[in-house]
Amino acid sequence: MRSFLKFFLAALVALIVFTGICFVILMIFASALSSSDKVTIDPKSVLVLDLSQSFNDRRQDNTISRLSGDLSLETVPLYDVIRLIHHAKTDSSIRAIYIKCNENANGFAASEELRNALLDFRQSKKFVVAYGETITQKAYYVGNTADKIYCNPQGDFEWKGFASQMFFIKNALQKLEIEPQIFYDGKFKSATEPLREEKMTEANRLQTQVWLGDLYGDLLRSTSEVRGIDTALLHQYANDYAIRRPADAEKYKLIDGVKYDDEVKEELRQKTGTPKDENISFVPVSAYAEAVNLKKYSSDRIAVIYAEGDIVSGKGSDKQVGADEFRNLLAKARKDKNIKAIVLRVNSPGGSALASDVIWRETQLARSEGKPVIVSMGDLAASGGYYISSGADSIFAQPNTITGSIGVFGIIPNFSAFFKNKLGITFDAVKTATNADIGTVSRPLTPAEKQIIQSEVDTVYHTFKSRVSEGRKKDPAFIDSIAQGRVWTGARALQLGLVDKLGGLEDAIACAARMAKLKDYSIREYPEPRSFWDMLKSGYSKTVKSQSIKEELGEQEYQLYMQLKRIKEITGTVQARLPYDISVN
Repeated sequence: MRSFLKFFLAALVALIVFTGICFVILMIFASALSSSDKVTIDPKSVLVLDLSQSFNDRRQDNTISRLSGDLSLETVPLYDVIRLIHHAKTDSSIRAIYIKCNENANGFAASEELRNALLDFRQSKKFVVAYGETITQKAYYVGNTADKIYCNPQGDFEWKGFASQMFFIKNALQKLEIEPQIFYDGKFKSATEPLREEKMTEANRLQTQVWLGDLYGDLLRSTSEVRGIDTALLHQYANDYAIRRPADAEKYKLIDGVKYDDEVKEELRQKTGTPKDENISFVPVSAYAEAVNLKKYSSDRIAVIYAEGDIVSGKGSDKQVGADEFRNLLAKARKDKNIKAIVLRVNSPGGSALASDVIWRETQLARSEGKPVIVSMGDLAASGGYYISSGADSIFAQPNTITGSIGVFGIIPNFSAFFKNKLGITFDAVKTATNADIGTVSRPLTPAEKQIIQSEVDTVYHTFKSRVSEGRKKDPAFIDSIAQGRVWTGARALQLGLVDKLGGLEDAIACAARMAKLKDYSIREYPEPRSFWDMLKSGYSKTVKSQSIKEELGEQEYQLYMQLKRIKEITGTVQARLPYDISVN
């Protein structure tokens, strides 16, 4: 007994000491956060825009970066980046913008918003310099807005046109004796093509040629405008693969010169008037965000709700649009008397048709109570992403937003031969009704069951088209003609009446303010970022797992793995999602 008490007391003391240490550490963290010095901007500063950073829509918790003191780790949402560039236009401390122009981690629509903000900044007569050691086409799309753009003389400059490639696993499934039982509506709804075809169908090839051509045409037009080169010549350069080295890009006037990093920095030093014995004051966007207060305070508010990621039933994760969470967010904004309008920022390839309808319903409830609902489309607002947008008072998209894809599909794979012949596993069951086990993957569907499932898919497709017809005030027959699962760019969607105006999130917010008759208002953003501790508890293991798989497989193989995983996740439910992951090289 004495020995037991001895060990018990020792364990108790150890627990108390451990708890005390944790408390002290937490207090130190809290103190570090609360007492962090406000960032100050030196005169003659240069704002740095690093295109390799992904500027997502949703705001993230930045506790780690603040504790470490490294503001470059801080994530800044796209809306803030745009507003910071606008603020820098009139900020006397910011003399120039320096674009790190290597890779561009942002989509085409987000890049368009960055381009427009940079072109607006140049109206201030301040200057913009872009530099990259390896300049990709997507990075150049933003970087060519600069007064001067340079590339490392021994680096690479990409000008080759666009390509989009799909992979097909029909033959692999046949070898594995897996039968994908597929149901879909819309001749362009090519989400299931990788499972049932060996190459693109003619319909899919046509739609891909059109939207890819639109993106490429936008690159040519925007480059022509800022570089003064005819679009036909630009296309010829790409077609002939005439630009292989940075010196070629200089020769054909796509860049202003080939320089090393120190030479570009010296030019910046001279333009900012920085003495040689002083370092240039480079200010990352994340640090500038800490120094500038973008918040406005008003009793009248506009709710901006970021629907970013796959649309799923339930709560979903930080990278998904969970129907339960977003239904509650929209209801909260609808019931809040201080919120006068709602802007739904959609950046989603779609997902569950049912979850999409749940979110759509909340937008209609808000409108029925007199609150304007404006949609701002990001890089993707397709299929289910368009479904939740279709009932808005007004829809904004960028010319190169990928949208439309009004169609649905369902997959119920038959694994019976795979299990039996490859793994030696067989199944048997007892049923109380003929269709009690409909949808099981352990046997093929009967003809009657196939008719039932196709009927369900048809019903969802009809509902989808009806939502669009009612929301866009278009004839059902016309909607059917432009639906069929076809993907459109924002520019074409405007011509078809699927969107109302071309513009970014700022334009959508301004429209919401006009519709709500607001002159002075503040912005309330949802979902609110989860705390560092919440993310640590729920997200650490997922992050480590994903990173480990990516490192083991490699980037391209990891994307293939994610595609297969997604196919597994969508099995057995009617999906309204983009035909495939949009990939442009």
